[in-house]
Amino acid sequence: MTQHLATPADAPTTGTHTGWWRDAVIYQVYPRSFADGNGDGMGDLEGIRSRLPYLKDLGVDAVWLSPFYASPQADAGYDVADYRAIDPMFGSLLDADAVIRDAHELGLRIIVDLVPNHSSDQHEWFQRALREGPGSVLRERYHFRPGKGENGELPPNDWESIFGGPAWTRTENPDGTPGDWYLHLFAPEQPDFNWEHPAVRDEFRSILRFWLDMGVDGFRVDVAHGLVKAAGLPDLGAHDQLKLLGNDVMPFFDQDGVHEIYRSWRQILAEYDGERILVAEAWTPTVERTAHYVRPDEMHQAFNFQYLGTHWDAAELRRVIDDSLAAMRPVGAPTTWVLSNHDVTRHATRFANPAGLGTQLREPGDRELGLRRARAATLLMLALPGSAYVYQGEELGLPDVTDLPDEVRQDPSFWRASGQDGFRDGCRVPIPWTVEGGSYGFGAGGSWLPQPATWGALSVEAQTGDPGSTLELYRSALAVRRAQPGLGAGETVEWLEAPEGVLSFRRDGFACVANTTGRAISVPLPGRFLLSNEEISIVDDEAVLPADTTAWWAV
Repeated sequence: MTQHLATPADAPTTGTHTGWWRDAVIYQVYPRSFADGNGDGMGDLEGIRSRLPYLKDLGVDAVWLSPFYASPQADAGYDVADYRAIDPMFGSLLDADAVIRDAHELGLRIIVDLVPNHSSDQHEWFQRALREGPGSVLRERYHFRPGKGENGELPPNDWESIFGGPAWTRTENPDGTPGDWYLHLFAPEQPDFNWEHPAVRDEFRSILRFWLDMGVDGFRVDVAHGLVKAAGLPDLGAHDQLKLLGNDVMPFFDQDGVHEIYRSWRQILAEYDGERILVAEAWTPTVERTAHYVRPDEMHQAFNFQYLGTHWDAAELRRVIDDSLAAMRPVGAPTTWVLSNHDVTRHATRFANPAGLGTQLREPGDRELGLRRARAATLLMLALPGSAYVYQGEELGLPDVTDLPDEVRQDPSFWRASGQDGFRDGCRVPIPWTVEGGSYGFGAGGSWLPQPATWGALSVEAQTGDPGSTLELYRSALAVRRAQPGLGAGETVEWLEAPEGVLSFRRDGFACVANTTGRAISVPLPGRFLLSNEEISIVDDEAVLPADTTAWWAV
């Protein structure tokens, strides 16, 4: 018995009822690596527009676009110079309008990235602040501070950048003398805004309205936990750099003051028709702290990073699933599930390596094992109550490219010591569309990061119509998810008795069984077989699941 192929045309369309985001499957497009419309080797909005029918056919409900704003690209567009302009490398505002309109005609919603924690150092405000020197009112919109030491030669405090090195850079005064320092929690080209200043708050309320007027359906808010800093910018003292991503309490992350900002944003979204949403990228110490961002008057969703970092282990997965559902239930928000994004090693490679190596690594591991586990993990994720995120290329089973030469890498943290590992380029390599061609259909002009020679076999063209392919597994899973009333939105699962290493749960009219072990396991037949990532066998009233296999059943 092989994976069942559902017919998308037979399935009802989700996303039309109240609270479409509660069960939406949202596809992340990383613009520079999705599709190249003009042949310059860099993905762009025209390329995205040309591939929207593919996303409709895949069966997703919404598309999240990573930044495409005007930017010097010091951090792949997360350093924004103009929040109301499109970077020429991606196209124009007319191209953005066309993407939004075409997506809506196809029944897809568009979510755009918003980067409110910091701007580019080329932003007009910051450039004027530098030119005007000490005393400029523009400096109050960022965190400019005099240095410590006899001549101000030391940073104002001991904070470190997430990308490594000090979180402060010293400026030069207009007369050429050493000046004040400015704060940047990320790269020096990304100065942090001072969200205590009313002009910053006014500006972003205006930016929200600009894009809502363009027709976007929501915003994914970058570093949503970082906007407000503790009063006085106190020293950290002795600390572990690795905790800076949100695993510990920090004076620059997850401060209570951020929630007032998001309550005001929620009021703006309420002025618009069509159920527009806010999604928090909020690294917090616990899922309970994450739940604060999705209280009824704040954001609609928050990424579940605790789940993303969970190993392929039944006991660990069950614990995180239970904790996630329990944390969101009191605030009435949907739980979100995600396995990969543009900042972490693809899960087909993470699961190919021994647990404990982290979410950024350079080891390819056991490809066959990793892909099998990734497919099983996807079916488990899509069976859980709430909304799911899919990162471009995971539906093709793409691995991370772990052997990129150092000279082609563009991740800014790769070149700075003691910060993030800097291997994010491996998950950002342009995806393959065709079996042959210089960039496997990505574009006519090659690709900005080199693609492996084996990627033609993983392309959309190669996998389309192959019932055993990862692409067809995703298409089938999303079709079944739409067709099964018990899938999608919800707050609970009913756990069933299962052997060690196996997760088994029931939802309304549906059951899911996931074997996370390395051996075949028999379980009582839950109902009528729907779908699995590996071929299963049924003997009498028993279902035999191979190693690393998830199966779906109609009950």
